[in-house]
Amino acid sequence: MQPMIKRGSLLALALVLSQPLGALAQERRVPESRADVQASFAPLVKKTAGAVVNVYAEKQVQKRVSTGDPFFDQFFSQRLPNRTEKQSSLGSGVIVSDGGLVVTNNHVIEGADDIKVALADGREFKSTVLLKDERLDLAVLKIEAKEKFPSLAIGDSDALEVGDLVLAIGNPFGVGQTVTSGIVSALARNQVAQGDFGFFIQTDAAINPGNSGGALTNMSGDLIGINTAIFTRGGGSNGVGFAIPANLVKVFLAAAESGAKSFERPYIGAGFEPVTSDVAEALGLDRVRGALVVKVVPGGPAAAAGLKAGEIVTAVNGIAVEHPDALGYRLTTAGLGGSARLTVIEGGKERELTLKLDTAPETVPRDETEIQGRTPFTGTRVANLSPRLAGEIRLPAEKTGVVVTALKNSSPAARLGFQPRDIIVSINGTAIASVKTLQAVLEDDPGFWRIEIERDGQRLTQFFR
Repeated sequence: MQPMIKRGSLLALALVLSQPLGALAQERRVPESRADVQASFAPLVKKTAGAVVNVYAEKQVQKRVSTGDPFFDQFFSQRLPNRTEKQSSLGSGVIVSDGGLVVTNNHVIEGADDIKVALADGREFKSTVLLKDERLDLAVLKIEAKEKFPSLAIGDSDALEVGDLVLAIGNPFGVGQTVTSGIVSALARNQVAQGDFGFFIQTDAAINPGNSGGALTNMSGDLIGINTAIFTRGGGSNGVGFAIPANLVKVFLAAAESGAKSFERPYIGAGFEPVTSDVAEALGLDRVRGALVVKVVPGGPAAAAGLKAGEIVTAVNGIAVEHPDALGYRLTTAGLGGSARLTVIEGGKERELTLKLDTAPETVPRDETEIQGRTPFTGTRVANLSPRLAGEIRLPAEKTGVVVTALKNSSPAARLGFQPRDIIVSINGTAIASVKTLQAVLEDDPGFWRIEIERDGQRLTQFFR
């Protein structure tokens, strides 16, 4: 019989379910018969949908009573009573163990005082947060119940290829559990969302608000991604959605199960930039790829491995590295405590080296201190920078000196415009190398302050009296 559709048509979405669910890894083909075209995703949905849950997060927020007049509010708002109100957010999650471990996005539960998980059968359970990470936008919850739950096995996201069929399952707009189908549109996408994670699976399966934290599955019913972000102009799906790969979810879940209070990634001790077309041409690369080494921290793992500025890392453990974010992803999923084999190119010649994968060291005591008294920094918490602290607050590992780690609302420092992650470079010409140096300078109270800070890689100078 002649095929009912042209080879390569998007109707290939239905092809695999005419085979056993595990057959995808062995064979990829397009529909060749009427039976192929009439195949259904229903058996796969029945197998997977029960493990995808709704996540309800509630928090109490302060709301100041208004006089109703913006002009008078600016004078009297501080004297008006506060009241609290409840704010709710809705997202999705995936049960990944029959004991009730749920993976979702951090932004779904961020700041929540009460988190409930609702199963597809309508039952609701309270849950607690075991581990969360803003940078990766992942969180692991534990359902507070002693029973077995339906769960999804976590698949190998590195086995995905562009064009593979996928299902997205979640609760868009709060309408109830919804299943959409599509293909893997691209891999290793970066510069997609806020934060320093940049390695996403792109799919055209419809993902909308409320789908965050839901499942992206392959045709074997395995979890291969956590739906996280979309590109949109009007708030709805435009067919450009992004999911966090399952291999990163595995590493994060293992950290949660071990009782870790925070998620730690390997410390490299080097700075990287994307390879531009000019750099690729100058170094004789056949295409733009890899991570260009721009700085190596003395005494760090990269230096010990023999990595040098000017080299390009093109692969980790034999897997190609497309950009610096991909390098970070590959090293993170390799896990702590072992090593990784880096392929690097210098002067057109390729070589390999071994990088140890350890946590970032705290080379100097933090000496975290809250600044008080009459100074521009009153209300800030400051600390000595080390590679470990820099990693925690998303600063380059090679940064040194004194950094603002937090500041109180309405404090003098907040009103003057200081921000967390500001590095204090100098005050009135005196270099600030430690918290003790900062305290000594502030105690002098010169009455005139010339303060130089570094923010997002730029030097800023401010004057205060």
